[in-house]
Amino acid sequence: MEIDRDDPLRDDVRALLEQHLRDMRANSPACSIHALDPLALAGPDVSFWTLRAEGALLGCAALRQIAADHGEIKSMRTTAAARRRGVAARLLAHVLDEARARGYARVSLETGAQGFFAPARAFYGSRGFVECGPFEGYGPDPNSVFMTLALG
Repeated sequence: MEIDRDDPLRDDVRALLEQHLRDMRANSPACSIHALDPLALAGPDVSFWTLRAEGALLGCAALRQIAADHGEIKSMRTTAAARRRGVAARLLAHVLDEARARGYARVSLETGAQGFFAPARAFYGSRGFVECGPFEGYGPDPNSVFMTLALG
């Protein structure tokens, strides 16, 4: 398995991101969906990676700079076939290594409060993320859970 910078507009990546957005729409009110679309993920303030095995897409993750010392994880997603294979853990480790290399003091994320998102909250919690208040541009939202990790 290899992690490389990639283009969120690439066909197979776009399909995975569209599935991500469909899941968000199915499980969250429209006003509480904060996932970026593929075009926004291609923006200059976002770094985007995919993890592939023998060319097959297994997952993706993005890191958006929101301040000189603060990054936000966006669009962390694995394919259904890749779940429970360590793909998310590898992607998260890569994103955190990049954040540390940039000198970020912390990395934050927003995920849903609904039951559908419980595995994501548990995953991030098991990696040291703790709940926090809204950050950079977010407001209080009963449908969102905000989490952060201080980087040492």
